Amino acid sequence: MGATPSRCLFLLFLFTCKLSPDVAAEIQESSDGSGAPQEAVQLTDVPAAVKFIAASEVAVIGFFQDLEIPAVSVFHGVVQKFHDVSFGISTDSEVQAHYNITENTISLFRLVDNEQLNLGTEDIESIDDSKLSRFIEINSLRFVTEYNPVTVIGLFNSMVQIHLLLMMNKASPEYEESMHRYQKAAKLFQGKVLFILVDSGVKENGKVISFFKLKKSELPALAIYRTLDEEWDTLTTAEVSIELVQNFCDGFLGGKRLRENHESEEKTHKVEL
Repeated sequence: MGATPSRCLFLLFLFTCKLSPDVAAEIQESSDGSGAPQEAVQLTDVPAAVKFIAASEVAVIGFFQDLEIPAVSVFHGVVQKFHDVSFGISTDSEVQAHYNITENTISLFRLVDNEQLNLGTEDIESIDDSKLSRFIEINSLRFVTEYNPVTVIGLFNSMVQIHLLLMMNKASPEYEESMHRYQKAAKLFQGKVLFILVDSGVKENGKVISFFKLKKSELPALAIYRTLDEEWDTLTTAEVSIELVQNFCDGFLGGKRLRENHESEEKTHKVEL
């Protein structure tokens, strides 16, 4: 039996791709501690914690019953590295009970799939700066997540089984406006579809593009696939609009496949010839 597309893409990145200098620089820039110093917000009650999590695409909270353990200082140190992530800390028993916390735990919350990922006592006993940073980098999925060898691990660990990829060059003049619309469309499918950006300007991403039988000359394009049953479809487009993305996703969720129509047309054309 052949490997599923999800496994193919996962292995493709995990074993054949390294971080390109540009991608590595972007990841480093997002976690290099630049900008004004930030501190973890003290969350003293349940309403404050709920509001804090709802206000951020990605939030990390240290639920500590003992503030003297080494993991606490590691947590505070990592806070300075990720200025695109919100950090909180809570020792309140009611807050911890609300999130089913029964021991010293570091939890990552994300809005895109409403996930709560926990590092429990066994995990944080040996936690260090590198391990905690890696945990955050891998699992920081957003309404639109850029595809690279780090985020791909978190993408395939998500419970959301349908992924939509926008394959487009970030250097193109249309990129900013297209991303603005793509972001808006992503919020319409929260918890149903993971929206992903594949920068066609990154050489290593060429293998992802070719996997969907697309050429760079056909971009920008959308590709959608379901990891459980190998179903996938593509749509080339000159302009990325909210309506286009919504219709493409709704069609796939409803069982419509544009690719099947194209293949059928090609076969008919060959027969006529």
